[in-house]
Amino acid sequence: MLRLRIQPRSSANRVAGVQGDALKISLTAPPVEGQANEALVRFLAGLLGVARRRVRLLAGEASRLKVVRVEGITDAQVRERLGLK
Repeated sequence: MLRLRIQPRSSANRVAGVQGDALKISLTAPPVEGQANEALVRFLAGLLGVARRRVRLLAGEASRLKVVRVEGITDAQVRERLGLK
């Protein structure tokens, strides 16, 4: 599971570092009608090389703090692909 802090309406989709115990993700999508959540799923799936259906939002649908599970790869592989130690 990944703990994420989302910054919507950013200038680019990117991993912006670590903030506290969460990975900070900047997204260009606005936080309106699920657009940022869908952008997050697409971004993470592309970054991690998995199908979109493998990225599941477990908590935080209407919050900037989110918990995501990526199925089909290990936590170690997720961290490696995100450049985390």
